[in-house]
Amino acid sequence: MELRQLRYFVEVAEREHMTEAAENLHVAQSAVSLQISKLEDELGVTLFERVGRNLKLTDIGRTFLFHIKKALQDIDYAKSKVDEYLDPDHGTVKIAYPSSFANHILPTVISNFKRRYPDVKFHLRQGTYADLQNAVKNGDINLAFMGPAPVEDAELQVNVLFTENFYVLAPINHRITERDEVSLHELKDEDFVLFSEGFILRKIVVDACTQAGFLPNITSEGEDTDAIKGLVSAGIGLSILPENTLYNNIPRMTKKIKISHPEVKRSVGIIASKTRELAPSERIFYDFVTDFFSKLQGFNN
Repeated sequence: MELRQLRYFVEVAEREHMTEAAENLHVAQSAVSLQISKLEDELGVTLFERVGRNLKLTDIGRTFLFHIKKALQDIDYAKSKVDEYLDPDHGTVKIAYPSSFANHILPTVISNFKRRYPDVKFHLRQGTYADLQNAVKNGDINLAFMGPAPVEDAELQVNVLFTENFYVLAPINHRITERDEVSLHELKDEDFVLFSEGFILRKIVVDACTQAGFLPNITSEGEDTDAIKGLVSAGIGLSILPENTLYNNIPRMTKKIKISHPEVKRSVGIIASKTRELAPSERIFYDFVTDFFSKLQGFNN
């Protein structure tokens, strides 16, 4: 079997018409017909049957199409990796991130990276904390931003980029908005708006409240920071969020307040697999990210 035959086969199968397939492939119809016939002879089966003026796949033809499309996708991907290796400045970086990184961290990093490497493309995927770790371990993706950064994982290469504090976000008419800082224990009787069960940011907040001597009264939940901030703005309750989610993005009718005790913070990092080599473009991005935050931390200090 030749690649040309397989690509002709897929085109005819999807268009169900020999002439249309030939036109889209920019070759003569006779050439397409000849290659399909050769493919059927080699396989020893009939892949198409004629129905009126159209061609329909036989049962075995449908099975063959399913597997061939997957095989061609793998071949095209492998070819793209070779092309990227030869020219990493024109490759694609596939990276995942949690929702709390969407408003500030991710746009900041990518916009700065694109100034230096304008032709590198990005494929971005959002997911929960556990989903992102598993995706990197399973090979679905090669890089992910994480907060907090995982610790002591035999399968993951973890690079901590920085540490950030959490702040209380309160409705503007709340009693604590007259102050610049507050201890968590003072909020033990308040209603809270937090992430849904299973989100790592919820666990961080609940653990901090437990350390302060109480369990938060969670009256409303959300699955992204914008939804939570909207509920706080509406006066539903207080929330506790990472600083980067509030950077230049504090909703109207709310105020950000520092937590004096206990200290609530998280590490932020980028993870990769210890068992797989990064593609050239991904390695460039990984090195850029670590250098970017290293310089930023040095500047802030």
